[in-house]
Amino acid sequence: MKAQIYILLFGALLLASACELDNFQEPDAFFTGHIVYQGEPIPVARNQVWFELWQPGFGLSAPIDVAIAQDGSYSSRLFSGQYQLAFLPGEGPFRAPTDTIFLDLNGDEIMELEVTPYYMIRTPQFSHSGGTVSASCSLDQIITGDEAREVERVTLIINRTQFVDANSGGEGSLAQSNAADISDLSRISLSVDIPEDAKKPDQGYYFARIGVKIAGVEDMIYTQVEKVSL
Repeated sequence: MKAQIYILLFGALLLASACELDNFQEPDAFFTGHIVYQGEPIPVARNQVWFELWQPGFGLSAPIDVAIAQDGSYSSRLFSGQYQLAFLPGEGPFRAPTDTIFLDLNGDEIMELEVTPYYMIRTPQFSHSGGTVSASCSLDQIITGDEAREVERVTLIINRTQFVDANSGGEGSLAQSNAADISDLSRISLSVDIPEDAKKPDQGYYFARIGVKIAGVEDMIYTQVEKVSL
């Protein structure tokens, strides 16, 4: 008899737990947008640049980290409520707002987060000839004066997949020019040989982008990814 009572109690507990799971409320809002300069997205390395969201009043011991995609966009699914948005010092190839941004989220919201990059990559061009991918661009220095930074290097990266940055690994190849080799920021040219891959000999395209490393800044700024037909 006792065994039957225990079984019934256990079954009731399981049913109650299942009901609690069914009643769990999922996040109801998508918070999306881009990191931009004058409305233009800032491309970065995938999942290497972040900002933080804090929700006051909930006793959270850690922030919600929101990663920036390589095209400069971001997306996070959240509960509606009040949040505080902040960039960590030194995060990204730009000067971010130093003041906390207060966000009152009530359903889906799109927000373009304005930053000031040290440089912008202008007029990028990509081409292919004879097993070589070539690229050219110019650099526009945005931050001048006491807070200006020098260019450390400019890099052309190619990859078989659409995920392209200086950390792409064995899938791709890269060529770079160091600052000492760059005499004119308005005329920069780079080229890189396409690596042979016996596993994928018939792929008729590569993905490419140009990246700029700024002295004293960890994160690089990039162009958008370009598909180059072979």
